[in-house]
Amino acid sequence: MRGVSGNRAGRLLRRAGFYLGLVMVLGVFIFPFVWMVLNSFKTHDRITEYPPVFWFEPTLGNYRNVFQQAQFFEYTWNSFIVSFGAVGMGMVLGLPAAYAIARYGHRGFAFGVLACRMIPGIAFLVPWFIVFRMMGLLDSYVGLILAHLVITVPLIVWIMIGFFEEVPIELEEAARIDGCSRAGVFLRIALPLVRPGLVSAGILALIFSWNSFLFPLILAGVNTKTLPVLVYSFMTFDYLDLGGIYAASALITLPVVLMVLAVQRQFIRGLTIGGVKG
Repeated sequence: MRGVSGNRAGRLLRRAGFYLGLVMVLGVFIFPFVWMVLNSFKTHDRITEYPPVFWFEPTLGNYRNVFQQAQFFEYTWNSFIVSFGAVGMGMVLGLPAAYAIARYGHRGFAFGVLACRMIPGIAFLVPWFIVFRMMGLLDSYVGLILAHLVITVPLIVWIMIGFFEEVPIELEEAARIDGCSRAGVFLRIALPLVRPGLVSAGILALIFSWNSFLFPLILAGVNTKTLPVLVYSFMTFDYLDLGGIYAASALITLPVVLMVLAVQRQFIRGLTIGGVKG
């Protein structure tokens, strides 16, 4: 009986330790978001108080400031066009590239794509600015989408390589014997089998593109600035509107959170399969 009780107590302790560690890890990642949301409902004086105040009278003034003084809805529309355009174009270019690397082993090309992602984005800005100015693509959706491809394409390629490698080659060979072309095999056999990977790659690429700040700051103009630039507008030479920054940051984060929650099953499944198979 003592042995059984000891084993049960040991299991309870291990389980308690596991959940305690899980709460601590989640707290590290969730606390900044919670802190941002809380401060978005504080006045500037409350935000700068030390020690911080957790019980306060909330205010919606920061959100009214964002909606009234800044072109929030125009910037939101620009972010949707640029981010979804970059992800869509990244899928068109990245999926065939990932499939070709998985089937034919072009690892040199794969590392070249990865190198483009590893290079700091600021290294591309001067060449892009010169080329886009000559082509009339500054302050245009096309220019920003092309610039964001350096974010989306490498990410999609490297995530999808592992998924395509796990597609049984026998299925593709059987389809070829039945008269299906290589493009047909890719579209009708390979892509449906890697659907969880498509969701994961698309969401991750969308998050990175949505949060990109440097490219829109330099390559966009009055008509095409995106939401991350909106936060920058609350910083002036002589004043830092902390409440507006927190409110704008919360509003920028909200669409991405909602999109992830909408496809969370496929997203988590894709990350899990990719982690196991990688």
